[in-house]
Amino acid sequence: MIKPMTATQELERRQRSPLITPTDLKAEATRDIAGAMNGILADVFALYLKTKNFHWHMSGPHFRDYHLLLDEQAGELFAMTDPIAERIRKVGGTTLRSISQIARTQRLLDNDAEYVEPADMLSELRDDNKSLTASLREVHNVCEEHNDIATASLIEVWIDETERRTWILFETSRQGDSTGH
Repeated sequence: MIKPMTATQELERRQRSPLITPTDLKAEATRDIAGAMNGILADVFALYLKTKNFHWHMSGPHFRDYHLLLDEQAGELFAMTDPIAERIRKVGGTTLRSISQIARTQRLLDNDAEYVEPADMLSELRDDNKSLTASLREVHNVCEEHNDIATASLIEVWIDETERRTWILFETSRQGDSTGH
């Protein structure tokens, strides 16, 4: 005779069970897209925090302009996080669950320096946004490979927004010539 599960045992069983979201994508597509998008999600969180860090520690004669610029850009990055995570769930994947998982997954480097010159902050954020654009393009290719039009469409918007941040950071940090040096 099979002994019935207690309420606690049933809850523990459900917590261990994978989430099964209905999708017409094959399991391989879900795995590839969710994995690639979790990488993007980790990078966006890392870039968000770095942007806020630089926003909080900005100094110098252009303080107000740079402080406001970085706050605006951090807001744009944070606004990406929920749609990214929800898209991962919609295709049947699971999202990042913790700061430690973000740290293990992110590809953009942190900056824990006590002091960073304002020009170096802008340059580092410009380069990080440029790297994020490249990663978004790679994930777009994964989505196209699996015919995930909805995720690809969202990524196209995020590429445009990320290119805009890169451009603004480039123009803001220019020293007068066409190369930005």
